[in-house]
Amino acid sequence: MDLSLTTRQEGNHTVVVVGGEIDVYTAPKLREQLIDLVSGGSYHLVVDMEGVEFLDSTGLGVLVGGLKRVRAHEGSLRLVCTQERILKIFRITGLTKVFPIHSSIEEALAASD
Repeated sequence: MDLSLTTRQEGNHTVVVVGGEIDVYTAPKLREQLIDLVSGGSYHLVVDMEGVEFLDSTGLGVLVGGLKRVRAHEGSLRLVCTQERILKIFRITGLTKVFPIHSSIEEALAASD
């Protein structure tokens, strides 16, 4: 399975819609997208993971790296995810304490940065 990425602006936030699998083979594509967005001045990101079917440790590393990049610019990286199998990965790794995780894009956009 491949990884699909689309981005759009929502006010001062950039929404990154991710679909497919984020693993050792596809994570570099997501990493590049996040680096390009931050390099281009997008420091408030919402990553919509509702279409993600699989996430491994490489993918988690990319998300943590993206968070570090935006925080270096006083930015934010919020996740949208309601899938139990993906949320479980964040809970097991303790990353629910690191990432704000929302149930919808609208909720993520409404949250204060």
